[in-house]
Amino acid sequence: MVSNQMVIRPLNRAGIAAGLALLFTAGCQTLDEPSAPAEAPAAPVRTAAPVQQEENAVEAAIARAPAPGSAPAVPAAAPVPSAVLNPNAPDRYVVKRGDTLWGISSMFLRDPWLWPEIWHVNPAVANPHLIYPGDTLALVYGTGGAAGTPEIRLIPGDAIRVSPLVRSRSIDGPIASIPYEAIAAFLGKPGLLAKEDVARAPKVAAVHDEHLAGSLGNSVYVKGMQSYTPGRYSVVRVGEELKDPETGRVLGYMASYAAAANVDSTTGQVSKALLVESFRETLEGDVLFAAEVQVPGSDVIPHAPTTNISGQIMAVVDGMTQIGQYKVVAINRGTRHGAEVGHVLAIDQKGAMVADGSCKTFGKPTCRGTVQLPDVRAGTLLIFKTYEQMSYALVVETTVPVRVADMVRTP
Repeated sequence: MVSNQMVIRPLNRAGIAAGLALLFTAGCQTLDEPSAPAEAPAAPVRTAAPVQQEENAVEAAIARAPAPGSAPAVPAAAPVPSAVLNPNAPDRYVVKRGDTLWGISSMFLRDPWLWPEIWHVNPAVANPHLIYPGDTLALVYGTGGAAGTPEIRLIPGDAIRVSPLVRSRSIDGPIASIPYEAIAAFLGKPGLLAKEDVARAPKVAAVHDEHLAGSLGNSVYVKGMQSYTPGRYSVVRVGEELKDPETGRVLGYMASYAAAANVDSTTGQVSKALLVESFRETLEGDVLFAAEVQVPGSDVIPHAPTTNISGQIMAVVDGMTQIGQYKVVAINRGTRHGAEVGHVLAIDQKGAMVADGSCKTFGKPTCRGTVQLPDVRAGTLLIFKTYEQMSYALVVETTVPVRVADMVRTP
């Protein structure tokens, strides 16, 4: 009899089907037990009405699995023009925990934001952009009418595991589009504030015992908490104005983190909050934002705008002069201009105005003229939160230092 203590290693669907078929064929016969003579008549077997049993997860998976030896059904993506392929694209790549869609796209494509054009046109996959650790992405070339056309195919990883206690469960969720840790840190302690957010945010009305400023362990009174829930909040100081460089209109404000406060009740017009962390003094007029926020999930897919968007970087978190990868910036384009979450924009560093040295030829020792150098591609950003006239974006890659006032545009 086969021991029920054996731990079966993870198998693919075809392997499970073949193994169970062999097991049921052999029955419980041992190696030293003689088989019945071939000429012995078989005893009559009384059949009974079938008993309805609940199908477990493995049985359901085996029943739906392809026959042993057959290739798994692979939903093919749309053909990829060879011009957009990365010349160093791998033939196959197994998705790992911690990968991002942006990083994987960069392996296969020259322009990572073209990834949705590959996967969203595939009607056979319900959520074609959801890729899980263990899945394999294969670069193949079409045949027939699409002969020689490169395609990227998704081969789902094996999701069936068999153990002494039969269960099936999802181990990993889909990979993220971009590193959302940077966005979560920004939203929890915002360094830039949109004008709309400041207008509707709860505000510190007074400090307990009529103190001029609050610090660790002090209580403050907050107005405007009725539509919020109790919990931990970040207290933020509103700073200098962010103005649209084109129109001069105030679109937002610079901000600085002041403290963390616990709010126990939000039912009254005035709520009491205890300062449990203090980075600088808390003053009347400071605003509160939820410390733990929901960041965009794996459904935010990078894609280029279908219309022409052109604007500028207005500000960067922490007021840095040079902006690197995974820094949050504010741009002067919002929903009014066609911007939406997931839009990818190119960043162009404005060409400098320099002395025109071309006149030094022909024997001229000095020059008085100037020349405007062309703009230089500096990087790429992805919009993750939009307002009517401005948006927050994450710089996902840079080739040269990015600066405030650099241009952004449809790539």
